[in-house]
Amino acid sequence: MKNFIAGLAICTSMMAGQAFAQTENKLPEWAFGGFKRPAGVNPVISPDSTTRFFCPMNKREVDWESNDTFNPAATMKNGKIVVLYRAEDKAGKAIGMRTSRLGYAESEDGVHFKRRKEPVLFPAEDSQKANEWPGGCEDPRIAVTEDGLYVVIYTQWNKDKARLGVATSRDLLKWDKQGPAFQKAYSGKFNNIWTKSGSILTKLVGDKQVIAKVNGKYWLYFGEANVNIATSTDLVNWEPVVDSKGDLINLISPRKGYFDSNLTECGPPAILTDKGIVLLYNGKNDKGEDGDKRFTPNSYCAGQVLFDKNDPTKVLARLDTPFFRPMEPFEKSGQYVAGTVFIEGMVYYKKKWLLYYGCADSRVGVAVYDPAKKVSGDPIP
Repeated sequence: MKNFIAGLAICTSMMAGQAFAQTENKLPEWAFGGFKRPAGVNPVISPDSTTRFFCPMNKREVDWESNDTFNPAATMKNGKIVVLYRAEDKAGKAIGMRTSRLGYAESEDGVHFKRRKEPVLFPAEDSQKANEWPGGCEDPRIAVTEDGLYVVIYTQWNKDKARLGVATSRDLLKWDKQGPAFQKAYSGKFNNIWTKSGSILTKLVGDKQVIAKVNGKYWLYFGEANVNIATSTDLVNWEPVVDSKGDLINLISPRKGYFDSNLTECGPPAILTDKGIVLLYNGKNDKGEDGDKRFTPNSYCAGQVLFDKNDPTKVLARLDTPFFRPMEPFEKSGQYVAGTVFIEGMVYYKKKWLLYYGCADSRVGVAVYDPAKKVSGDPIP
């Protein structure tokens, strides 16, 4: 842990020096950050070609995490940090064309991980086969109730349509697949549309981040093209919030000329604070004239938006520049060379926030924010 703290101090110093050559990125009081990359530790999870898993669909052993390990969820269990990461084997030829499974990694310091040899959530001969095969289980976000029920919202991908799926667990190892999040709402109206990236509303109770209710309901921010919202009474069946015509309400959408000009995709579980609800999200920069010329075309950077704490649908503020962007070589080399810091997992650990993110759709990285030492976000080029 001492090496980790020292590395963080060195990294902070380096970033401070870098800010002189670029524009300082000051963050408002409501925002989280800045997040600093500890020196010499990233990426914290990388592909492993030695592990094997007997796939119940292929009926043979596969090198399930040999090609890519990325887009992680994160939570706490028994005082340890657990990351569920998306892993792809070598079958298929491009992004989204391989099979994804969720691997399990555990850490006592947030940096050094012990990984299980087999995935914990994957396509199988079960009730979700039609939704998850052959594409798999992708891009999880995890939240936990006060009594210890873990809820993962993940993408079910059958290479035809992406759907938000729900699974629950008491130990993060054995998962009960509950099926598509929107399969019952409005007679299944939203079950057959493309849905991804579900962020459950949470709050801090003491030092524990748990699922929260507002106005007697659970809330789920979701969406890839826009940010939408849904409510639930049981954390399994979710009902999207719609307008008078029955269409999804877009809470935020891409903005011309900004880092999020192409997509606004939800990140880790949203957090209820005294200033409002903070949602961290992924913004994709447009490759055309609508993009922000300061950032690489098609790159994914991270933004934040503030919602009213009494009305989770009401936007109060939004960052105009990303607080976190691809800067390191491992964030710009891999499957996605335009650069990706795809944020999906964040945990509160020893009075700090640790943010876990996908690096160029190939590896997992970590960055740290100490609320006692609020600093600027990544510098603006």
